[in-house]
Amino acid sequence: MKETLYIAHPDRYTTGVGYRRCGQSGILLPKISLGMWHNFGHTHSVETARNILFHAFNNGITHFDLANNYGPPPGTAELFFGQMMKGSFAPYRDEMFIATKAGYDMWEGPYGSWGSRKHLISSLNQSLQRMNLDYVDLFYSHRYDPNTPLEETLQTLVDIVRSGKALYVGISRWPREASEFAFRYLREAKVPALIYQGRFNLLDRAPEQEGILEAAHKAGSGFISFSPLAQGLLSNRYLNGIPEGSRMTEERFLKSEMLTPSILYKIKLLNELAEQRGETLAGMALAWILHHPEVTSVLVGVSSPEQLTLNLKATQAAPFSVEELKHIEQIITQ
Repeated sequence: MKETLYIAHPDRYTTGVGYRRCGQSGILLPKISLGMWHNFGHTHSVETARNILFHAFNNGITHFDLANNYGPPPGTAELFFGQMMKGSFAPYRDEMFIATKAGYDMWEGPYGSWGSRKHLISSLNQSLQRMNLDYVDLFYSHRYDPNTPLEETLQTLVDIVRSGKALYVGISRWPREASEFAFRYLREAKVPALIYQGRFNLLDRAPEQEGILEAAHKAGSGFISFSPLAQGLLSNRYLNGIPEGSRMTEERFLKSEMLTPSILYKIKLLNELAEQRGETLAGMALAWILHHPEVTSVLVGVSSPEQLTLNLKATQAAPFSVEELKHIEQIITQ
């Protein structure tokens, strides 16, 4: 990848995205963070991917969220990011908060996934090599493993921090009871869980309904939302059906059967409210998540710098009135 001279925007911290404290820690995270699940692998334009990262950092987005299996194919998002860290981003390492994760399938055999000590440490070592880093700022257990003792997974996270290969640890998509155990274990080990990552949006309120938001807040941990736009359902893309070239036509992660008549009716009503607020549906959906005081940051995935610019507008959205919140509740619960 041919590097170009990059100098970060001098006003990125005064005119950019804005920050929130992560739980009871010393860390501030941008209200909007960049998720690198899609659009940063071998199947996408390197130039576009690079411009997205530049645009993000120029707007004060310091938090870049990766995982061992991001791409596609798995590992390639970290390889791309590693090239950036070796080149354009090298002078800015200490201004960045870089996260990666382990837990999903990465290599053949019994140690290539889940939550064993073997998998977590091996995967992190591979991630550091791909990203040309000595350490990550945040390392997650990417999913709950019902067959590995929680103590083994959690003690591994503790030992990873003590080894210097990660500054903080977090958990992603763990059920509430296991999460509460993790929060206690890590706090008693003097390596408190910095943050919980969960799917949270207007159409999927599980962290709120299952008490995850409350449990993380009570434990002094932050919360970061992924899939805040329900993989595009909460945008104007599907208001008139399924367009050609959309993610839904690929039938991989976003299935066409998810666009039920009920969901379509809801997103049309939400879009009407967004227009009344002078916002896009996506912008209002992001602002609604940020309305929750327990939420530290929202992870967005974008395919262009222009899409990121639109998402950033959510940080400047007007507060929701009581009537608007009631109307949203009526729409999404009907």
